[in-house]
Amino acid sequence: MSEQADIALIGLAVMGQNLILNMNDHGFVVCAYNRTTEKVDQFLANEAKGTKVIGAHSLEDMVAKLKKPRRVMMLVKAGQAVDDFIDKLVPLLEKGDIIIDGGNSEYQDSQRRCKQLKEKGLLFVGSGVSGGEDGARYGPSLMPGGNPEAWPSIKSIFQSISAKANGEPCCDWVGEDGAGHFVKMVHNGIEYGDMQLICEAYHLMKSALNLTHQEMSQVFEEWNKGELDSFLIEITKDIMKFKDSDGSYLLEKIRDSAGQKGTGKWTAISALEYGIPVTLIGEAVFARCLSSLKDERRQASCVLKGPINTTYKGDKKEFLEHIRQALYASKIISYAQGFMLLREAAKVHGWNLNYGAIALMWRGGCIIRSVFLGNIKTAFERKPDLPNLLLDSFFANAVQRCQNSWRTVVASAAQLGIPTPTFSTALSFYDGYRSEWLPANLLQAQRDYFGAHTYELLNNPGVFKHTNWTGHGGNVSASTYQA
Repeated sequence: MSEQADIALIGLAVMGQNLILNMNDHGFVVCAYNRTTEKVDQFLANEAKGTKVIGAHSLEDMVAKLKKPRRVMMLVKAGQAVDDFIDKLVPLLEKGDIIIDGGNSEYQDSQRRCKQLKEKGLLFVGSGVSGGEDGARYGPSLMPGGNPEAWPSIKSIFQSISAKANGEPCCDWVGEDGAGHFVKMVHNGIEYGDMQLICEAYHLMKSALNLTHQEMSQVFEEWNKGELDSFLIEITKDIMKFKDSDGSYLLEKIRDSAGQKGTGKWTAISALEYGIPVTLIGEAVFARCLSSLKDERRQASCVLKGPINTTYKGDKKEFLEHIRQALYASKIISYAQGFMLLREAAKVHGWNLNYGAIALMWRGGCIIRSVFLGNIKTAFERKPDLPNLLLDSFFANAVQRCQNSWRTVVASAAQLGIPTPTFSTALSFYDGYRSEWLPANLLQAQRDYFGAHTYELLNNPGVFKHTNWTGHGGNVSASTYQA
């Protein structure tokens, strides 16, 4: 029974089990292990019955059953649990063996683990895995990064089990150390943005247009046939018309207070750390935070008054088209901001990211999969060093085509008292990004006035000056810094 498994997988929650069965379907022998060993026996006797999957009751037993170089993948809770398993595995493995973390780990942890294991002669891979239970079982999007020496040994497994888009695997090597988990983090942040944008479209349909659930489902179904074709639009169509056992719409019974697991927040924090204006994802995170204040909002609704008229008085069909275009334009902004963050992180960490390949990895299997991602891939194929998606002709034309509708929706929502934080911040970013002049000259003057932080002149960039604005403040400036 020794040295027969191609790969081991630690962690038999639903994602781990489904990934094992996916690997088995593609001809790979998998050794299953779980800290609670009874779960191994249950899995082999039920879900994995009749497969080539084998089990192990200890890490020593698991390692002994692996072909060399040994490949061990973990799907366990991010954080200390990952480090604990690594500490236990290191003494059992040999030089050139591979440890793969497929959980939602922070990219800084993956950077640290990659460096520490390299010093011990072991290869570390931190891989994003997206697609949920169904994706894990039938084809996820996989975003591996870490020690590049590991890729040839895991490539056939990862690309075989991944989703396919136009026959191409939604998996490729992302980059060094923490690149895989950074890309997955940005993916999840964009997911937050996409979901909030759709929620705002729903809010407008429900509150401004008074559409029924059946009508809203039909709208989303129609939108899914065009440029908004995506997994999230598709499932929203189904959610809208889903009825509970008593015949009422289930959506109306669900508490309007959203939770989060942290990856959207990590994206927003990273955006602040790198100085990149990823405003839409930030607003999507804050929208969840605001929704969680359900009891306070209930009190506030009795005290704080908004517009008397909350119903759109114009043509419903025309306004629905405005909403569709606003959703599409805002979606473009979200992805443009996400790729701005990827580019800056790559510059800081020396990652050689292939942005077109990343768009392909997200094209199938994952939660944000959509037709739209094919256009992103094409944009980076046209110009690999494209600084911003908005400077690509396809996306520039699309946003310009949609902007009148976009402005109509944001203005109408404000007049009706319906919050549209992501629609609004996307439009503000667009207007800011396309502006040759912004009022930051006043901001710099203010900073210099109260803190002697200096400023640059238009005709002499790179040279920092301080002015004694009051006549009694002195001429000594503070240290120059960017903020």
